[in-house]
Amino acid sequence: MRLGVVDVGSNTVHLLVVDAQPGGHPTPDFSHKVELRLAEHLTEDGDISARGARTLAGFVADCVEVAESRGATELLAFATSAIREAGNTDEVLGLVRERSGVDLDVLPGEEEARATFLAVRRWFGWSAGRLLNVDIGGGSLELAAGLDEHPDVAVSLPLGAGRLSRELAHDPPEKAEIRTLRKRVRSEVAAAQPALAKVGSPQLVGGSSKTVRSLARACGAAPRGDGPYVPRVLRLEDLAELTPRLLRMTAAERAGLPGVSASRARQLAAGALVLEAVLELSGVEELAVCPWALREGLILRFLDGLGR
Repeated sequence: MRLGVVDVGSNTVHLLVVDAQPGGHPTPDFSHKVELRLAEHLTEDGDISARGARTLAGFVADCVEVAESRGATELLAFATSAIREAGNTDEVLGLVRERSGVDLDVLPGEEEARATFLAVRRWFGWSAGRLLNVDIGGGSLELAAGLDEHPDVAVSLPLGAGRLSRELAHDPPEKAEIRTLRKRVRSEVAAAQPALAKVGSPQLVGGSSKTVRSLARACGAAPRGDGPYVPRVLRLEDLAELTPRLLRMTAAERAGLPGVSASRARQLAAGALVLEAVLELSGVEELAVCPWALREGLILRFLDGLGR
């Protein structure tokens, strides 16, 4: 079948059209996205502004038209932390439904972690053994660990790169801002460690999300143009060298690094602080970069349901 997936994240709204079947490898057909940055459309009360809600609803309606024009016969649509944490979630969902006919599925943070873990497990396979996955989104950090396709532990923390970048108010950040943010990040990550440690030491640590891929590329991993099957590894020692450099740079300077887009440059330093804390506190020296993440996990889960 041809399947359309609408992903409403904190940074972008992304439509991915794939050819897929139960037991098969989802093959991308078409990608369409816009940088909406929902977190920047929040009011002082924590609501998504009327303008932000209208823009979102309009783009989801556009996604439906594009998916249909590409021959999609099924549509999955989901939203993550930006919608989940808004004060007016129901109103925004109602407007999206009215304008597009789409019921957005608002995923709990733990469910994000579980679906992403499934995608990463399928990508690396059973031979990877006990797996720990790290996914840094715009609004939240998801950690999941286990031996099977369903993680034994799944954790979601409010440590997304986009969210934290707003706490680094200066460009480049000031030392006091960095100290405060680093302390909070390490404290929250450390609090999640006992639950993850109960699963046992990971035999493979995976990293998914655009932020992880961008950091890996800036540390010397192969470019995207080399294709998804080229192994890509991000080493802690390289990240520890890169992070101070990122924090000394302006966003414009970061955008000049390999693999770093202008739209992601501002939040990359905060993302580096998060990833560095996770790796150090987990005692991990390197992670394997996975091209699949939440979208693919939800596609695989949907296909699994069809195959039963």
